[in-house]
Formats: sequence, C-alpha cells, structure tokens
Amino acid sequence: MEPTTGGKSRYHHGDLRNALIEAALELAAEGGPERVVLREAARSVGVSPTAAYRHFGGQGDLLEAVKVRGQQSLADSMLEAVRVLPPLDDPGEEAVRRAVAIGRGYVRFAIEHPGLYRTAFCRTPMEERREGDFDGLQVPEERPEYAAFVHLSDTLDALVAAGRMRPENRPAAEIAAWSTVHGLALLILDGPLALLPADQRDAVIEGTLTAIVAGLTRRG
Repeated sequence: MEPTTGGKSRYHHGDLRNALIEAALELAAEGGPERVVLREAARSVGVSPTAAYRHFGGQGDLLEAVKVRGQQSLADSMLEAVRVLPPLDDPGEEAVRRAVAIGRGYVRFAIEHPGLYRTAFCRTPMEERREGDFDGLQVPEERPEYAAFVHLSDTLDALVAAGRMRPENRPAAEIAAWSTVHGLALLILDGPLALLPADQRDAVIEGTLTAIVAGLTRRG
C-alpha cells in the first residue's frame, strides 16, 4: 500500500480493491455515477492513485464494480419487500402480491438511494462487451448484475404457474413491467411526481403497481 500524504488512512486491511469499491459506493450515493472517480476513492481510503490503479485498470472498471453492487442492492430491496409480507394460503393471491411487492421494493430503492440507483443503470465500457446478453431475454442467472431482472422473471413465471397469468401473455412481459416501474421511479426522482407529498406519492406507487399486475393477469 502507498499511503497518501495528509489525512488519516481509512484502509486498515488487506483487501484494497473492496475498500476502494466501498468508498466509490459512498461517492455514488452522494452524486450518482459522475461522482465515481478513482482518484477520489483512493483519497477517501487513504492510498495513492498508483495503488488504486493496481486494482482497477481505469475509471470505467471502478464504475462497473459499483454498478454491479448497485444492481445487487436493488435486487435485495425487491426480495426484502416480499420477505416482510406474511404468507398467504392461496398460491394465486401469493403470486399476485409478490408481483406488487417486488415493484414496491424497486421503486423504494430508487427513492431511498437515488445516487446508487442511477449508478446501477449507467452506461460503462463493460456494456459494449456484454452486448447480446439480453438476446431473447435470456440472461445469465449467475451474473449478479442481472439479479433484479431474474427476480422479475421468476415472479412472472410464478404468476403463470399459479394460474393467474395466461401463458400467451408471458413472452416479453419482463420488459413491459420493467419499463413501467423504471419509468415511474424516474418520474418520482426527476419528474413532476417529485413534487408530490409523500402520502400522495405512495398512493401513486401502489395504484401504478396494482394496475401493472392487473394488466399482466387479465383474463380477457
């Protein structure tokens, strides 16, 4: 490790790469992807830029690592929104409620962590190397950056399995649901819905999620 001059180092263990990512996550939380700067992360943990560059080839590599963490945190928020609900005896009702809940967890994450949310969906140089990952909507389930999408897909499959969603409505439903919820989140963060009082905003969220699931489960 090469310490910086001035200031007390926050780095006291052997995993400098992870320490830099943690520092960059704080930067992202403060100001989104534009704040994720390798030199800033190095300064925050108390090491030189030279030491930081031994773990990240450049700015894009650090941003990609933070983006993946952001996607993982988003997925965790979606699962937590389901986990806190008491179980239901009816599998169909359970599947419907799960679909609403993961959407709630998605939007809540955006509201509570706007900087990290924006970073989770920013473009990085790594994106060019991942072209084709969404071919046919088949994504690698073992890839942490796709965890939120996999949870959404599993939830839609559960609607079909429970008899609440017609199989012919299932293809590409992920994109319809994802686009709507993501758009709602952005309207709340950056659009006119940001002006709503919290109670009205929450009512809009619940009404929108209910409408999305009602559309997915329509019988006619």
